[in-house]
Amino acid sequence: MAKQKPQMNQMMRQVQQMQAEMLAAQEALAAQTVEATAGGGMVKAVVSGSGELREVVISPDVVDPDDIEMLQDLVVAAVGEALRQAEAMRNQALGGATAGINLDQFGLGGLLG
Repeated sequence: MAKQKPQMNQMMRQVQQMQAEMLAAQEALAAQTVEATAGGGMVKAVVSGSGELREVVISPDVVDPDDIEMLQDLVVAAVGEALRQAEAMRNQALGGATAGINLDQFGLGGLLG
């Protein structure tokens, strides 16, 4: 049983390191943004890496009172694409936080995935 304690201490250090790296990555993501457009650039959406919608810009040229549905569709398309890009950026950034930590050695390999 004496061997268990050093392994547990090592695992705890690795988990703490992973948590610190994930926190730093999340803070960096909150400061980054992605931008997506729809309708040939007529509607633009800006989303933070943490998934917060920061800005929607609509060109006056796309505003047609007789076709509000098209404008709504363009807004949904731009915001949806910006959210997808932010998710991809988040996955890439946070995936690196667990790199190099071998949870299998502690019997916890299925814990993160």
